[in-house]
Amino acid sequence: MHAPLDLDQLHTFVTIADTGSFTRTAAEVHRTQSAVSMQMRRLEERIGKPLFEKDGRTNRLTEDGEKLLVYARRMIRLNREILAAFDDNSLEGHIRIGTPDDYADRFLPEIMARFSRSNPRVELSVVCEPTPGLREQIRNGLLDIAIVTHNEERGPSEIVRTEPLLWVTSPNHNVHEETPLPVAFGRPNCIWRRAGTDMLEQMGREYRVLFTSFSATVIAASVLSGLAVSVLPECALRPGMRVLTEADGFGQLPECKIGILRGKTEHPALVEALARHISESLDNISVPIADDGGAVDFPAYTPIIARRSKPLTAAW
Repeated sequence: MHAPLDLDQLHTFVTIADTGSFTRTAAEVHRTQSAVSMQMRRLEERIGKPLFEKDGRTNRLTEDGEKLLVYARRMIRLNREILAAFDDNSLEGHIRIGTPDDYADRFLPEIMARFSRSNPRVELSVVCEPTPGLREQIRNGLLDIAIVTHNEERGPSEIVRTEPLLWVTSPNHNVHEETPLPVAFGRPNCIWRRAGTDMLEQMGREYRVLFTSFSATVIAASVLSGLAVSVLPECALRPGMRVLTEADGFGQLPECKIGILRGKTEHPALVEALARHISESLDNISVPIADDGGAVDFPAYTPIIARRSKPLTAAW
């Protein structure tokens, strides 16, 4: 019978993946760098596969390392849930979280499920608003934490996920060939709207804004019904949408960065716990899945399976 894996080694391994550095990991897990390196060598011996590969002066996760990372996160999460279930002093209280509805459908189920399992005594209040409104509520002390679209012009946020921003249309209509091009965008202060209009002007493409709404449901309905073309991040793609690429005459858009904002709160421990669950959930969530369980059919588009907020570049 194989001996069980060492949870402490797995925790160090995950910390390396998250921090991107053996040195920073050593400080975080309160060990020397040589002890961290020894832990990883023993873990590689136990797995029987190399977990890191040289890339110049740094080390990156191998394919087997990426595979182990998924299982290691699960084991650490389950360990936390077990301890929380038997902890009479576990976190309790009320926390207010905000998110744009573009992200709510895709991200909230995983975040809420994970957080509630680990913190069954905590009540969550969820507010869905565009990013500018969420920033205002954070400033006014009405929210404890928010998931937002990162925008340098509006202020800093802790970036936890990066995705491509994509042109989308209906596969059953030729609306993307019309002149002027009918488009559906968020309100005038929407960063995705600006990216879309900037690119259309750069392309010299005549367009008219047919629908304006901060509701992701309204934008998706206009696209799926073949009435307009829009701009969405990868996480907001829905079954039945077609992604337009440069082959269709549509220029590449800037990436969408998703961040976390923390407000002034009376429950800092709750906020930190929820922030950790948000970061871990968004790191593991993949592209949308169709109702039949298969991948969404986006012609001429290869989905991005997962994005870290920063690539792993770790030195021994």
